[in-house]
Amino acid sequence: MTIYKILPRVLWDEAVTKGSFDGSPVDIADGFIHFSTAAQAPETAAKHFQGMKDLLLVAVEADDLGEALKWERSRGGDLFPHLYATLPVTRALTVQPLVEGLRDLSTET
Repeated sequence: MTIYKILPRVLWDEAVTKGSFDGSPVDIADGFIHFSTAAQAPETAAKHFQGMKDLLLVAVEADDLGEALKWERSRGGDLFPHLYATLPVTRALTVQPLVEGLRDLSTET
């Protein structure tokens, strides 16, 4: 299953330079990296990223993240993927502008 991380391009660019993504300030404060499924990503974008510019949608294969990926109840009781580790940038399947990525997701769900 593919899961998705929405984040500002500047944070991903920093991660690429470093080789891994440690999380956004919210992720770091919560102690894990927040991900969404394809069905959850549009609502996540609307709820947490409304009005923000230059956002990316990073796709990652959930099975590649091992035991550090936990599925936990969140908004509305849905299970959300949370990564309790850093994300190596080499795990990214695709990285695309958020609007384009959400448009592509709408054909999957």
